[in-house]
Amino acid sequence: MTATAPVREQQPSAGARVPVARGYRFELVKLVSQWRVRLLVLACWIAPALFVVAVGRQSTLPTDTLFGRWMHATGWAGSLVVLGFSGTWALPLLTSVVAGDVFASEDRLGTWRHLLVAVRSPRRIFVAKVLGSLTVIVLMLAGLCASSVAGGLIAEGNHALVGLDGHLLAPSDAAGHVLLAWACVLAPTLALAAIGLLGSIGLGRSPMGLLLPALVALAMQLAQMLPLPVAVRLALPGYAFISWNGLFTSPGQLTPLLVGVAVSLAWAVAGTLLAYRLFLRRDFTNSTDDASGRRTVTGGLVPLAVLCGVTVGAVAAATPATGSGIDQHKIQRSVATAFAHLYRIQTSELNRPAVTEAQLRVSAACNRGGGQVSANGPGNDWRCVVTWHLPGVEAPGQAIYQLDVTADGRYVADGDGPKEVNGYFLVRTPQGDAPNPLWQFDGNVELLHTS
Repeated sequence: MTATAPVREQQPSAGARVPVARGYRFELVKLVSQWRVRLLVLACWIAPALFVVAVGRQSTLPTDTLFGRWMHATGWAGSLVVLGFSGTWALPLLTSVVAGDVFASEDRLGTWRHLLVAVRSPRRIFVAKVLGSLTVIVLMLAGLCASSVAGGLIAEGNHALVGLDGHLLAPSDAAGHVLLAWACVLAPTLALAAIGLLGSIGLGRSPMGLLLPALVALAMQLAQMLPLPVAVRLALPGYAFISWNGLFTSPGQLTPLLVGVAVSLAWAVAGTLLAYRLFLRRDFTNSTDDASGRRTVTGGLVPLAVLCGVTVGAVAAATPATGSGIDQHKIQRSVATAFAHLYRIQTSELNRPAVTEAQLRVSAACNRGGGQVSANGPGNDWRCVVTWHLPGVEAPGQAIYQLDVTADGRYVADGDGPKEVNGYFLVRTPQGDAPNPLWQFDGNVELLHTS
């Protein structure tokens, strides 16, 4: 009898390429093994809840932040406050740390040649690193959302949320809108991540590659503060970090939100493709060559600038809005709508006879600088006189508001009399005493003529 040779498990040949799935797991393990990434992930899943709970126990609220004045009324407001902070500061910094360093770390350690020998495919290395960094960024974003929602519900409970036009969202509707708002900011986060990949590849060991997403985000924030034409404003991917405000009006201001998300996705795809093209042109045989700054400018930043010009032209052609998008008619309509909704809330809290908005017939007359300035554009010199009618009362009621309108369409209305209508006093609510809802309120002007 002849002995049967043992069956040996087939091993991959020396020239076989490592599958993308194995490379992805390897890159993911490398990322989460870094102490700073672990610390950031942990902070994203814990810090927002602690912040919302801590604010809920304070007597003063961050009223200068969107939805901050409602943090004692419902837990959903706290998550939106965290969302506003995340879009301004947290997410740009997180994408810088992760996407802005995923390629540059190999340059600092001098491990490119070892990685190429192991994987044997620059394309698969690129895909694995992109998927690994994307996974960590999504995990951080999910932590910010889940932690802020949990902290808000624990601190204040699942109650109705007052929208940006004063209408009440039932707890179930508030939950859906808040989660959708968090989902919408994923698009501009991906755009910043693509810019981070581009900087990480193109600038190599330079710390500017790590800071590039944060610097771009800061530049876009500054641009949103300037009185730019609405087409330019919507063509920047950073606009999607604030356009979720339109989810909290009735009807929803969805067109600016959809435009912002589409522009952000276009930037994300273009930035990733440019980073891929730049990566394949790298000379990995020279350990001292960590890309060329000139090549980064000509092959990455210039095409993105061209993309910005194309999106500006496309938005300008597709939308009828001109100038700042803020005019007298929009301000008057927004203030009248918000006042009508909030007046009904005040009526209920003061146990007065209920009225409908049709009975109130609210209107607003607004001007800038006492009528000496053109009633268009942002500014803190807007003044509105609101008029309403009550059933059985012949004389109409009037109230005055001073408005501070920002360039992105958000405004704060501050009551200026009569004090028994829009002055500061406490009212009884199911959640405890709260300021008069007509005293100060936030609003949002739709920059596009769609609703």
